[in-house]
Amino acid sequence: MISHSPDQAIAQAASLLKQARHAVVLTGAGISTPSEIPDFRSAGSGLWTKNDPMRVASLTTFHRRPQDFFDWLQPLARQAYYARPNPAHLGLARLEQAGLVKAVITQNIDDLHHKASSQNIIEVHGSMRTFECLRCQVSYPLEDFVTTFIERAEPPRCAHCNSFLKPAITLYEEMLPAEAWNNAQWHCEHCDLILVIGSSLETVPAAHLPVFALENNAHLLINTFSPTPLDLEAELVFRQDVVEFISQLVQQVL
Repeated sequence: MISHSPDQAIAQAASLLKQARHAVVLTGAGISTPSEIPDFRSAGSGLWTKNDPMRVASLTTFHRRPQDFFDWLQPLARQAYYARPNPAHLGLARLEQAGLVKAVITQNIDDLHHKASSQNIIEVHGSMRTFECLRCQVSYPLEDFVTTFIERAEPPRCAHCNSFLKPAITLYEEMLPAEAWNNAQWHCEHCDLILVIGSSLETVPAAHLPVFALENNAHLLINTFSPTPLDLEAELVFRQDVVEFISQLVQQVL
């Protein structure tokens, strides 16, 4: 990691992005906090500072204590449903539209990259756009449950067997969706630049994705408030507000 002044660092990041042939972005919860979606580890506000994830967000909890699971999920689902993409999401969509970003890989389940009109989005932890019946193998759009679940907090059930429906997100004790993971890994193994935005790189296996890029000699750029295990491997590390950072980057390259 080389030390630069803030202006020099942004200019260097913009130059690297413009020169890249295959740039990808990995986003974490930090990109969505300006849209009032809480992250997981910030002191006082992070979801996992208030709840033990194994007690509320595991497959075991969904099966054995579904009310506890949905009591945790419903406020988050409501926030995500009504949230709007912030300028950081919109800026990444502009970079993709300009051909400067080939894929947006996200750990987030809030659907904000879709709302921002990004196209090649790889959701390695799934999304809450759909709910699934594990017994009938039937999927339902979240829109079917806006009144009952989002507004009245009634857990969604299958119309065929009345089982509780599981959101199409990766819970603790579950594997990541294979197609999304393989796609993300391919992009990271073939990219020449990876930009990490708002991720502490603590959640595995998603935290390994920048390592695949580094093994391909890709440039690694990181913007997140908290230190990450890969800071020393990164060419540039920023501790800027995510909206400010992406806005400055877009201004320099477009």
